Amino acid sequence: MADREMRGRAPRIFLTGASSGLGAALARHYAAKGAVLGLAARRGEALREVAATLPGVHRTYTLDVADAAALADAATEFMASVGLPDIVIANAGVSAGALTAEADDLPVFRRVVDTNLLGMVHTFAPFVAPLAAAGRGSLVGVASVAGIRGLPGGGAYCASKAAAIAYLESLRVELRGTGVKVVTLAPGYIDTPMTAVNDYPMPFILSADAAASRLARAIDRGRSYAVVPWQMAVVAKALRLLPNALFDRLFAHAGRKPRRRE
Repeated sequence: MADREMRGRAPRIFLTGASSGLGAALARHYAAKGAVLGLAARRGEALREVAATLPGVHRTYTLDVADAAALADAATEFMASVGLPDIVIANAGVSAGALTAEADDLPVFRRVVDTNLLGMVHTFAPFVAPLAAAGRGSLVGVASVAGIRGLPGGGAYCASKAAAIAYLESLRVELRGTGVKVVTLAPGYIDTPMTAVNDYPMPFILSADAAASRLARAIDRGRSYAVVPWQMAVVAKALRLLPNALFDRLFAHAGRKPRRRE
């Protein structure tokens, strides 16, 4: 946040998934630093409650990131009222156990992909051209270490996060030379309502506020890709190197997120 364009004024940040968990923690982190925020989430009442606890005056947008038109409207309103954002954070995400063999789980697959992948595209789409024209700004996508390898019962979530990582890389290359940075964040386990239902060990788990602080540091440094915490970065690298036969044997009976029918 040391960009020359931001000197002498409050940073402007547009953030999705801001009503709870990591999104609310990121909102607290940036609001404490004097940022002006555009906060978007599906749960309007919870979103307004978060905004009410923050220092400063911020804008809230009750919407579903799967709705491209709603996000375009919110982006237009934010830019008209506040100005071009310095940072856009596509954080909204959902997670649910899902099995391909279960017909009832097919809508879950669709919902997870629509939110975690297409929701990220919808979040960035209204801002790409204005930021590129201005030659500045950061587009930040919150992926996950779950996108590194597929885990049993997590096909929807792992696939959506793997796709998000690949999408962000494509976008980064597309925008090379424009002055717009694309940052891929791949957090490990974070203590949020999303992980509260997990009944298996979650190594190196961070509080939402601790994770927000570390992820914000990666954003401020303009990292193209960052895994938080660093211990999970080591695990992620090790998982990439495991031969399929060994990986399959080790993870065939790994803990699974409970299934949730939509």
